[in-house]
Formats: sequence, C-alpha cells, structure tokens
Amino acid sequence: MYQWSDTDLMFRDAIRGFIDKEIRPHVDKLETGELPPFDIIRKLFATFGIDEMARDALEKSLARERSDNPDAAGKAEKSAGLGAGSMGVIMNAELAGVSLGLVASLGVSLGLAAGTIRSRGTLAQKERWLPGLVTFEKVGAWAITEPDSGSDAFGGMKSYVRRDGDDYILNGQKTFITNGPYADVMIVYAKLDDGDTSIDRRDRKVLTFVLDAGMEGLTQGAPFKKMGMNSSPTGELFFDNVRVSRDRLLGETEDGGKSDGKSSAKESFAAERIGIASLSLGIINECHRLCVDYAKSRKLWGKEIAQFQLVQLKLAEMEIARMNVQNMVFNAIERAEAGEPVTLAEASAMKLYSSRAATEVAMEAVQLFGGNGYMAEYRVEQLARDAKSLMIYAGSNEIQVTHIAKGLLGV
Repeated sequence: MYQWSDTDLMFRDAIRGFIDKEIRPHVDKLETGELPPFDIIRKLFATFGIDEMARDALEKSLARERSDNPDAAGKAEKSAGLGAGSMGVIMNAELAGVSLGLVASLGVSLGLAAGTIRSRGTLAQKERWLPGLVTFEKVGAWAITEPDSGSDAFGGMKSYVRRDGDDYILNGQKTFITNGPYADVMIVYAKLDDGDTSIDRRDRKVLTFVLDAGMEGLTQGAPFKKMGMNSSPTGELFFDNVRVSRDRLLGETEDGGKSDGKSSAKESFAAERIGIASLSLGIINECHRLCVDYAKSRKLWGKEIAQFQLVQLKLAEMEIARMNVQNMVFNAIERAEAGEPVTLAEASAMKLYSSRAATEVAMEAVQLFGGNGYMAEYRVEQLARDAKSLMIYAGSNEIQVTHIAKGLLGV
C-alpha cells in the first residue's frame, strides 16, 4: 500500500516550517483581502526552488517539442512543476490547512490556466505564455463559469465570439473567476456564433482563447466578498467587443482536436476535482490536530474534555474521515505515477466524498471547541468556512452525483 516516503515527510516538515514563519503571521491580512496571496506564493516558489525547477522542465519540454519529439515532450511536461505527485499533494494539503485560498489561487494559475495551454496550445503559444505562468511570475485565471451557467457550463454559456476577418470579436461575462481581479493571463471559453440559426445555441462549438490583462474591451471586476476562501481573490470578467487575434485561439484551429473547448474543460474538471481531495485532507488534518490539542488542554468539571466519551467519538470519527480521504489521495497518486488516468466519474466521487468529509469534520471541530469555536480567534471557525466552499467549488456536489451515475450507467 502507498505511504509517504521519507523524502515526502522531510518535504512536509520543510513546508510546515515555511508556513509557520511566512504564512501564519499574515493569515488575518490574507483573510481580509488586505494582503493578496501572490507574493507569498512567489516566495514559496523561490524558497523551495519550484520556480527554477518549473522553468528548467518547461524549457526541456519545449526543446523536445521543437525537435518534433512530442512523446518525450509530453513526459517532460508532466514533470514541469510539482503537479499531482506526492510533493505537490503534500504542499497543497499543508497550505489548505492554514489558508485554503492560497491553494486555490496557485492551483488555478498553475494547474488550470497553464495546464490548459500546456495540453491544448501550439508550440508558439506555449513559448509565449507558459514561461511566466509556470514560475508564477504571472498570475493565471481560468474562465468558464457565467451568471446563468454554473453546473450547466456548456449548455448555458452565453459568452460568444464572431469571426471578423482573421480575428474574433468576443462579448459576454464570466463570474466566480479565481484570480480574476488580478490575473495577467486568462483562459476564456466562448461559443462560436457563425450565424447558422439551424444549430441550437446550447450545441454550438466552444472555443478557447488566451487573453492578457489590459486588452481593449476587457474589464476585470473587483474582488467579491465571500463566506470563505478569502485569501483567494474571486471576481468577474467582462468582454465588450474584445478583438482577439487568431494566435490567441488555443490550437489556432476551430476544427476539433486541441481547439475543442469542451474536451479541454472536461480534462480540467477531472484534475480540479481530484485536487479537492488533497485540499480536504489538509483541512481535516488541521482540524484533527487542533481538536486533539484542545481536548487535552480544555478542562470541564475538573478534568480534560478528552476523557468524555462524546468528545472521543468526535475525535474517532475525524480520524476515520482522515484515513478515508488520505487513502483516496494515495490512490490518485499511484494512478498518476502508473499513467492510469482517473475518469471524470471517479474524480467526481473523490470530490463529493472528500468535500463532505472535510465540511463535517470542520463543523464538528467548531462544536468541540464550543463558544471558542465560533470566535475568529480560534482557527476552526475559518476552517469551517473554507471547508464549505469545497462542496461548491469545482462543480457543486449535486452535479457530482450526476457524473458518478453517468459513469456507472455508461451514459
């Protein structure tokens, strides 16, 4: 059975040291939005050499692709950064336990924005945008959600492009976009309106474009005020006749393959939902640690509350949740290392279970702390708000049920 290696544990201890020194003292400012997360992430990358590793791996990948060796390039691309390997999972889990929004901003920029360009872009597009993204010199956003199309991302999509000579004209709006207010590079999905009225709007082709901040007609809205995940800025994007040249169309062709926006998004959905399990594990681990320490130190009627059976039950159920979610994470790591992709249905199952478990554990942590747990001074209050976001983030849990059932039924 998979277990953390000695190297993994050494890396985990180093990450915890960085968190204690560089993040915990700033959590309050991160949670109020006073301090955007990006410089802290850049310092994390510099401290552990992640930026240099990513830069080196990307250059090797691009060099292989330039030499017309796509198989070798693909292997190199998988190593360009921490990715889904054990160290990436450990880093994400540890960060989630102190400030979930940090991971959201990092994951969307590196995993979704850069990942989509990596898997769908031409060589020229990779050379143009990936160097800044993989090192986190530039912040990325991934924009598919709209006010009327959350779980129905494709069918309800209203943002559209029309051809105008060799260019496209983009109009529409995106919402709930992680990093949206400050993103330098944005991956935007929009439907092609080619004037063919015989095609139902829901069934029109979806194209994927790369936009840069400052383009004429592009407006990045101010950060929303949220219930949780407050260290990650979330906002809206508005497109008012944005002229998009063809070299910004991922794959630079409308004819299927790498330009297929629906296929691209589904791959990203699976990766994002697998990632929710590691974030859930981080929140469960931190809640569990805080509760065990509190139960040993808090006294009631002359004895530690850890001696009360109902408190022990809460701790035991937290441990069961921790073990289950950790085993899901281990399974995903093993599958990734073996080159066996997790299906969308399996990823949805992981997301559904782990987010529920994290939310239940966090709410029980608040209950175990009693009145103290309801106070912002005690971090279980923040963890409870953050955990709840995981039941909505990356597709609401209700839609996960549909994907799981479709996988079982083969439809």
